[in-house]
Amino acid sequence: MTSELEALWDWRRRVAQLYASIRAEPDPQRGWMRWRAVRDGLFRDHPQSPIEPGVRFEGLSVFPYDPALVFHVKHSAITDAPVETFQAGADGQVSMQPFARTQGLQSMLGSELTLYWLLGYGGGVFLPFADATSGRETYGAGRYLLDTIKGADLGSTPDGRTVLDFNFAYNPSCAYSPRYLCPLAPQGNHLPLPVRAGERAPA
Repeated sequence: MTSELEALWDWRRRVAQLYASIRAEPDPQRGWMRWRAVRDGLFRDHPQSPIEPGVRFEGLSVFPYDPALVFHVKHSAITDAPVETFQAGADGQVSMQPFARTQGLQSMLGSELTLYWLLGYGGGVFLPFADATSGRETYGAGRYLLDTIKGADLGSTPDGRTVLDFNFAYNPSCAYSPRYLCPLAPQGNHLPLPVRAGERAPA
């Protein structure tokens, strides 16, 4: 029988492979369709699915694809922000270092977003956010766009801009099960305008 850690390893590998295939796909909408199909399969069938046992799963609820919510952004360095620490259930505390601020979202979304570096072995980039749909049409605690430790990364353009495609915004595991305690979107990453793309609130 596959151990829980082996199952988690397999889940992470599959997510990393999924995002690698999306980065290699020249058509963003086709990549998004693959993202939806693979995530639905993982949530339905994988032993590491956050869906509670006995809950009928009929697919993740998502907004229609919106090409206007794909951004290629620059970012400016943050050098003096303090480390922020959040509770993460069985994983203890998660410490994050703000290290950059996007440049290119203000005109469409009403604000820029802070990129965080997850501290600890290896580290990784983390981008949680909330918006005007949070708690209404989408999960109240916010959604995630980048989490490179878990493979969620859409890459960059040839000129070095970061790809932020909000059609790939996804709910943290705690949106589906009380077994998880997830870092929430910091107040500075609350967008004042609605982002109707990516995953909706779970049914």
